[in-house]
Amino acid sequence: MQKGTEIIKDKNGKTIAIIVYNDYQKEGVDFLTPGEFSQQLAFISHKTGKTIGAHSHNICNRDISLTQETLFIKKGKLKVNFYDDDKNYFDSRVLEPGDVILLACGGHGFEILEDAEMIEVKQGPYLSDEYKDAFKGIEGT
Repeated sequence: MQKGTEIIKDKNGKTIAIIVYNDYQKEGVDFLTPGEFSQQLAFISHKTGKTIGAHSHNICNRDISLTQETLFIKKGKLKVNFYDDDKNYFDSRVLEPGDVILLACGGHGFEILEDAEMIEVKQGPYLSDEYKDAFKGIEGT
């Protein structure tokens, strides 16, 4: 069964996460996030011989008020539990090697189902734990 991509929304229709499953394929550049997200996620696929012109990115001040993070699953299997902005659990998904998830808002917790390795990308600078609000979820219950 092909999974492709999936947008996880809470009961109010707010995007909590975007998942790009390992089997997703599309030619060209496919931005999966809306322009206003502070973290942008795109799937890019080009054929041999395609060129992308040399470029750099200009200094651009941005006002970021919410930390969004993207996880790249390299190895293992994990369950992601999703919480709305009021910290209420509402859904879960299992991710496997090659899957990518952008955690846009709300809350999240993880259960490692098989030894896992991930790469995490989020906005800096690093602010220790002052940007987090820990709460009791369903993990480990």
